[in-house]
Amino acid sequence: MSTLQRILYVEDEPDIQAVARIALEMVGGFQVLVCSSGEQAVREAQAFAPDLVLLDVMMPGMDGPGTFKALRALPALARVPVIFMTAKVQPQEVQHYTALGALAVIPKPFDPMTLAAQVRSVWGDHHE
Repeated sequence: MSTLQRILYVEDEPDIQAVARIALEMVGGFQVLVCSSGEQAVREAQAFAPDLVLLDVMMPGMDGPGTFKALRALPALARVPVIFMTAKVQPQEVQHYTALGALAVIPKPFDPMTLAAQVRSVWGDHHE
């Protein structure tokens, strides 16, 4: 089983980026590349070679689902697991994101102390 080390995190809000980076790097011990837009993520993802992508749903320009499809189209990222992060977690919305192919949906606002554990838990379920 491969270990989870490198996370590509796509989020347009600087405040949320900062909190998540601390949660994932300091608490979780992950290597994190933060991208502020879907377009930036698509440009930088292959060089970073993430083990997992954390993807905000609501972003200006290319939104989460659009970014997801663009990343899936890159050969190096075609199989990299994706977790969506969103405040909209009605059951039909969650179902929509998982139907696209996401592993899971993490609700926002998230708890910085447990975010890394949530991500690790989803990763573990995926790799059993």
